[in-house]
Amino acid sequence: MSRPLSDYDKRKQISVRGLAGVENVSDLKKNFNRHLHFTLVKDRNVATPRDYYFALAHTVRDHLVGRWIRTQQYYYEKDPKRIYYLSLEFYMGRTLQNTMVNLGLQNACDEATYQVPQRQPAGAGDGVLGRWDWGGGDGEQDGTNPSSSCPPWQVEEADDWLRYGNPWEKARPEYMIPVHFYGRVDHGPDGTKWVDTQVILALPYDTPVPGYRNNTVNTMRLWSARAPNEFNLKDFNVGGYIQAVLDRNLAENISRVLYPNDNFFEGKELRLKQEYFTVAATLQDIIRRFKSSKFGSRDPVRTSFDAFPDKVAIQLNDTHPSLAIPELMRVLVDTEKLDWEKAWDITVRTCAYTNHTVLPEALERWPVNLLETLLPRHLEIIYEINQRFLDKVNAMFPGDLDRLRRMSLVEESGIKRINMAHLCIVGSHVINGVARIHSDILKKTVFKDFYEFEPHKFQNKTNGITPRRWLVLCNPGLAEVIAERIGDEYISDLDHLKKLLAFVDDEGFIRDVAKIKQENKLKFAAYLEKEYKVKINPNSLFDVQVKRIHEYKRQLLNCLHVITLYNHLGAKAHPSRCFSPSVPPQAAPGYHMAKMIIKLVTAIGDVINNDPVIGDRLKMIFLENYRVSLAEKVVPAADLSEQISTAGTEASGTGNMKFMLNGALTIGTMDGANVEMAEEAGEENFFIFGMRVEDVEEMDRKGYCAKDYYDRIPELRQVMDQLSSGFFSPKQPELFKDIVNMLMNNDRFKVFADYEAYLKCQENVSALYKNTKEWTKKVIKNIATSGKFSSDRTISQYAREIWGVEPTHHKIPAPDDPREYG
Repeated sequence: MSRPLSDYDKRKQISVRGLAGVENVSDLKKNFNRHLHFTLVKDRNVATPRDYYFALAHTVRDHLVGRWIRTQQYYYEKDPKRIYYLSLEFYMGRTLQNTMVNLGLQNACDEATYQVPQRQPAGAGDGVLGRWDWGGGDGEQDGTNPSSSCPPWQVEEADDWLRYGNPWEKARPEYMIPVHFYGRVDHGPDGTKWVDTQVILALPYDTPVPGYRNNTVNTMRLWSARAPNEFNLKDFNVGGYIQAVLDRNLAENISRVLYPNDNFFEGKELRLKQEYFTVAATLQDIIRRFKSSKFGSRDPVRTSFDAFPDKVAIQLNDTHPSLAIPELMRVLVDTEKLDWEKAWDITVRTCAYTNHTVLPEALERWPVNLLETLLPRHLEIIYEINQRFLDKVNAMFPGDLDRLRRMSLVEESGIKRINMAHLCIVGSHVINGVARIHSDILKKTVFKDFYEFEPHKFQNKTNGITPRRWLVLCNPGLAEVIAERIGDEYISDLDHLKKLLAFVDDEGFIRDVAKIKQENKLKFAAYLEKEYKVKINPNSLFDVQVKRIHEYKRQLLNCLHVITLYNHLGAKAHPSRCFSPSVPPQAAPGYHMAKMIIKLVTAIGDVINNDPVIGDRLKMIFLENYRVSLAEKVVPAADLSEQISTAGTEASGTGNMKFMLNGALTIGTMDGANVEMAEEAGEENFFIFGMRVEDVEEMDRKGYCAKDYYDRIPELRQVMDQLSSGFFSPKQPELFKDIVNMLMNNDRFKVFADYEAYLKCQENVSALYKNTKEWTKKVIKNIATSGKFSSDRTISQYAREIWGVEPTHHKIPAPDDPREYG
């Protein structure tokens, strides 16, 4: 029997079909050696694996630079509308592989340097905070990652991802921008001035982001905080050296450390500084670029802002960059001297807002006293925006004081706060959710008053994923067998996958898809044995839940099922299924319950994985330090994807789409994008269970009593009694009392209500998994109907329906081709 093909061999096969273009291998080798010698100043006798990585990265980057410059030249000469996507968090993943795939260099680089080690991806932890500019972001120096030194508990340690430099970024000190904090506001005859401020400089760092085979290279701009040279120079001169250095460090802390709490708002001054720093630098950059249209020019060409919304679109990714709205108003009114009505019209037509959560504890509400100290002029502007907005609401709903209170940007109860989601809605021309059910919930509940007031503003834009990284790059075997049947056009138009429906009953294709999945599982099982010392049966069902640890995502429901299955297996001589759950990602560092859930998962795994009676019939593994490069191993190997959040709580999800595209079947509730995925594939090809949104709402009205389920369901009672008695923590019997107490008395997400339906659905999974052919047919149907969930479709919809631009497949001439513009 022939050995399974390695990923390298498969990529080589793919290149024959044009999925990875051919480049001059000798030139790559020559440039690789040149960078090793002249950029890194090393030879092969002393070069480290990191040096080889940097040499290869610089070699590949060389192929980007000409395209990058030509793209900017094209934009300046054609003067199109520019889109700026403002976000404070994102996952980049490996830049090197992504660039090689998009430029068609993968095969040539494999040939030239196939033994060069890979480097860890930037931003491995949950959201290396602050980044997008296509627009802007903070250039955070340290994120937080769980430490592997103490596996049973999550312990955070710094992820100093810039320690050795970053070969992909280019500092642009010539575009350093001042950002102001604190101070006071002067209202004089010459207008309003924000004076006596503390100034921090924003230093831009640009990273090239290549399109797929179109010679377009856009820019991701990050901002790093720098103290100005004159910072406390007076103190320095009179001998206050230490204090001057400490103050300088304090100023630069803005971009030094990640603010890690996720889906839970913490009103801390440093976080507010980070948010304002990002948008203030970005907006000055946007306006400078708008004013000048000649490439490289800093001299203003445009002096009127009438065309600003026709040339600039700003997308606010959640409320983190919401201060862009009052900041743009401040610049237009105070600096550019526009009247309020004109400035407000420009601002609203320019800005659009994407909401990402319905959880009230995640919505930003900044204390007024903090804004008053840090950004006094912006607070004045927010008050003015609010007053004018409430006047309009009152005109439409006269005398409805309760509605005015609910819709106000200023929350008066308790500590006076500014509701940043309300600010985003009022200051944007479009508000969108990220899945159809999520957008409907926004209109019906969370932002109901605003929808009734301005229904034309609300849209839906279902999330998507890129097939380049999440199929071609991470699952080359599957990418190849698909290309053999339908060609490779699906890589840039994922709707072509529908052609696979013609192969659902094709014995050869069924066999090939099943074989690829088994090869991926073998590789992942070997990885788990090496990294976690747990031997997995590769023929077992790989049941995977990849989610941030949060109560609404219901990792606890998964845990209850695993314990129930363990109890059943212990009582039976012949199990009905083999089961290998893995629950990867980490918790936000300040979230106690999430950390307890991690501890529970590891404790359950310790008992199950070391039980000789169970053997290899059931294993449970928690994967540490979850990151994009680990996802690229997990996703292709999964058989079953867990999407089990309480209906109405998950905005969309994108992991669900990655698993679907890579041939995992989904067990899930009708929540987030699951609804549309089940629509596309057919509910008969999904494992749907549990309450729908209407059922949850009805239960909220009637009341949810966990004890009723505990008393009625013997299996559930046994599991809960095991947790209460310390069965999984014999040395600390009360270790999981907080989890037990929450599930029994204070479970907002109603885990017990879906327990029975979940167990029954899992039995259906087990039964189908025994029939490899029928299972694989459903897999093929899922892959074939996943085309809707391409990020290409998502961005095209944003472009047409929000930003007012038409997507184009135009290919900019390569650097060595003649220019066809200008």
